[in-house]
Amino acid sequence: MFRIDELLIEMINAGASDVHLQAGSPPMGRIHGDLVQFGSKVLRPEDTAAYAQALLSPEQWEDFEFRNELDAAYSLAGHGRFRVNVFRQRGSVGIVLRVVRDQIPDFETLGLPQEVMRTMAESPRGLILVTGPTGSGKSTTLASVLDHINRTHARHIITIEDPIEIMHRNRKSIVVQREVGVDTRDFRTALKYAMRQDPDVIMIGEMRDKETVEAALTAAQTGHLVLSTLHTQDALRTINRVIDFFQPYERTEVRNLFAESLVGIVSQRLLRRADGHGRALATEILLGTPLVVDSIKEEDKTPLIKDAMLEDNLRGMHTFDQHLAQLYMQGVISMEEGLEAATSSHEYRLLVTKADFEGEKAIESDQGYNRPQAHSQTFGRR
Repeated sequence: MFRIDELLIEMINAGASDVHLQAGSPPMGRIHGDLVQFGSKVLRPEDTAAYAQALLSPEQWEDFEFRNELDAAYSLAGHGRFRVNVFRQRGSVGIVLRVVRDQIPDFETLGLPQEVMRTMAESPRGLILVTGPTGSGKSTTLASVLDHINRTHARHIITIEDPIEIMHRNRKSIVVQREVGVDTRDFRTALKYAMRQDPDVIMIGEMRDKETVEAALTAAQTGHLVLSTLHTQDALRTINRVIDFFQPYERTEVRNLFAESLVGIVSQRLLRRADGHGRALATEILLGTPLVVDSIKEEDKTPLIKDAMLEDNLRGMHTFDQHLAQLYMQGVISMEEGLEAATSSHEYRLLVTKADFEGEKAIESDQGYNRPQAHSQTFGRR
């Protein structure tokens, strides 16, 4: 059996983003979105248990034996860090590791809209949410935002994570990173005490419950920049999810707080590139413009937010389907990949057709302009 470090190094070198170790299956790694088998040796229950014990401290292993599931982090010198989830399935130990790179990519490298992201990151206060399904790169986007603040502004940044994934060194800012279960009891407790630690920026790994959402909104309202994630598919669903954490009688007040706090929502999905090399990031951007604020406050106007994103591109807002159509027209993704990822396949097709039509008109216009110009030159020579 491979030593765990040797196996992880092999998978990192192959470009794996996630590692799956389960009894009854060979080691598997996710490369460019697809699961790939590493070797043919089927892991036994004693193999996965040994791997788990190598990844966890004695105290963490004891906690796992009591709880039957555990989140942790693991560092491999010279190769990076891993977010580790250990669990039981059919009586044996299963492990999933997420590869966390040491180097924090910037907005351009990630494929994020640079000017919009810089503007949001430099907001003095408010709420920024990064949303998307598991494995869509939310943590990396948050890390990129924090790194931008850290490099360009003197701020006190506090992160509350479960577990800590990407390490931030102090640059212009002071960065305090607290891990749930190690440095603090839970998100709610850490948020309560963070408010007494003179923060400028607070990053919450995930908004999991009503109490955390409530504390985040309060922090955003009292002069702090708050960043967090949600497992929602797009901006409109994110708004509804935040409000749905609360009871009906609380929602009018929450709508007002949320609307007045919102800096922006970045929803994202990772797609297979058309050339087969890696994955491309598709985004939906919603900003807290006056029209959006008004639409969040009034429930009957909330569905109009999509129209605001479609029509207010000058500020940097756009829907998923708009960005998917753009990625397709640039040759980054295939038509089929865009259809599979689209919020509305019908709208995506219309956007692609419109872009095709406008492209043909532009070509015809250029050709039509060149012909009369040539004639005028001829007339001039006469």
